Amino acid sequence: MIKFVKDRGMTLAWFFLVSFIVLLVLRGVFFKGAYSQASPPPEGLLDMHCHTAGFGAGGSGARVSKALRESWKFKLYLKIFGTSEEEVNEKGDEIVMDVIVRQISKSQFIDDVVILAMDAPYDCEGNLVEDQIEVYVPNRFVGEAVKTKKGLHFGASVHPNRKDALEELEWSKENDAIFVKWLPNIQGIDPSDEKYRDYYLKMVELDLPLLTHVGDEDSFSRTDNALGDPKLLKLPLECGVRIIAAHVASSGEREGVENIERLLEMMPNFSNLYADISTLTQMNRSKYLQQVLNDERLKGRLMYGTDYPLTNTPLVTALQFPLRLTIREIVDIMLTKNSWDRDVKLKAALGCPKEVFELSRSFLKLGS
Repeated sequence: MIKFVKDRGMTLAWFFLVSFIVLLVLRGVFFKGAYSQASPPPEGLLDMHCHTAGFGAGGSGARVSKALRESWKFKLYLKIFGTSEEEVNEKGDEIVMDVIVRQISKSQFIDDVVILAMDAPYDCEGNLVEDQIEVYVPNRFVGEAVKTKKGLHFGASVHPNRKDALEELEWSKENDAIFVKWLPNIQGIDPSDEKYRDYYLKMVELDLPLLTHVGDEDSFSRTDNALGDPKLLKLPLECGVRIIAAHVASSGEREGVENIERLLEMMPNFSNLYADISTLTQMNRSKYLQQVLNDERLKGRLMYGTDYPLTNTPLVTALQFPLRLTIREIVDIMLTKNSWDRDVKLKAALGCPKEVFELSRSFLKLGS
């Protein structure tokens, strides 16, 4: 019996050894390297796409839908933010931003982040639609909180159907908002609606760019993905709004054409159209990264963002790029504890150029 166990153990050991050698040989044969010429990432960066969360603890006014609050996703979101429902209840929603401050203070590459508010849905009459709220993070909560937190900046969110939309844009600008953030798919915003023209002109007057989700969105219990069509952005672009298309529209399709292609078709026609590379190293979007880094239509229009805290999930790992990264790079990235540094290292090793990392700060006029 002992001899049998010993022989079986030796057989398994040889099997794994031979398998490992075969994998190394195959990797050597098929290794392709970075998607574009890789270079060390710069320091002093701005992450212009960073979320916070809350459910009203500490009087923040933030809310999440009942369906989301009861979903397994909610506890997971708080965990990847680096906190828990118990801690938020005890210390208030602002604790999420405090965690972010601690993390960027330890980052080698990131000095600043833009914290995003998220307005509630409003109907055509300008009334708040309570039963359609998925996530609500008020401007007042974010705008006031970031004033006392080093490295954090205010990303406002103003639904254009609000009766006080223009006044809210002005308040946001007066309180140092960097831009306005939309997620049309859950906010019920059709960017092509002609009645928003005055809203867009006010944004231009105030020099407030628009960061908007483009493409499908499937993280919530209720969504209208038709509102993520890049072609709906023509009106605000024609009005002169500077627009950042989040995630380069790297999900979904319309009329048989992928949303990313529909967005890229628009780039030559609108010099005020930009995009960010947030989430493009996630498993469900990484197939587009090579195209995004090498498409001439995106040269000088692509900027760095993370969509934090999604960089903290198993969907973002260096292990999914065995034919693009060296073993040393994979190990170094995997052993990097700070999620921002891990993200910067991964994107840089895959060929994200210095100009992409640095455009976020210069575009948003935030000095180093």
